Amino acid sequence: MKKDIHPKYTTVTVTCANCGNSFETRSTKESIKVDICSNCHPFYTGKQVLVDTAGRVERFKKRFAKKNASSSASE
Repeated sequence: MKKDIHPKYTTVTVTCANCGNSFETRSTKESIKVDICSNCHPFYTGKQVLVDTAGRVERFKKRFAKKNASSSASE
C-alpha cells in the first residue's frame, strides 16, 4: 500500500438538528450533522405526527364525482 494517500479515520460527533441528540462514531469527516436521528424519527419512536388531509380528500372526491358524472352523461 502507498503511504499518505488514505484519508485520516478519526472519531467524530454526529449531531441531530431536530432533537439535538449527539453520539460518537468514526469517519473521515470532521463532524456530521443529520436532519433526523433514531431518537426523534417516528419509525423508531412509535409517535407519528398526524396530518389532517380530510379537506384535500373531500375536494378530490368532489372533483372525481363531477368528472365521473360528466363522462357517464356523455356516453
